[in-house]
Amino acid sequence: MPCLCRNEENKEKDLGTNKQADAACLTLDRATIGDTLAVSRVEAPEQSPEWGRWLEEIGFVVGEPVRLMARAIPGGDPMVVRVGQSTFALRRVEAACISVKPIEAFAASSLDQVVLEAA
Repeated sequence: MPCLCRNEENKEKDLGTNKQADAACLTLDRATIGDTLAVSRVEAPEQSPEWGRWLEEIGFVVGEPVRLMARAIPGGDPMVVRVGQSTFALRRVEAACISVKPIEAFAASSLDQVVLEAA
């Protein structure tokens, strides 16, 4: 399923041809059930810019822990997602707008940012 939230320069990542880029740019719709991740970015599609504000209002903000709890059968849509202390059902196209990183990777990149800002 094509991601509505990615632009043309990310097309190679969408096609799964760039394995390093896929690991660096994981979106919530591609997450594994049970993994604890951190939100790294929320990017609304051009045709639905209100999604960005809506996703942030319900808790998808940078640094917030998120976990994919379940996917509907068949097709995996909608998905059950826990963000912070709240649980929501999201469609895959909405989850594709949320970039995530493993908690450890997010903590390391945040620490790097603090060190760079201090220098």
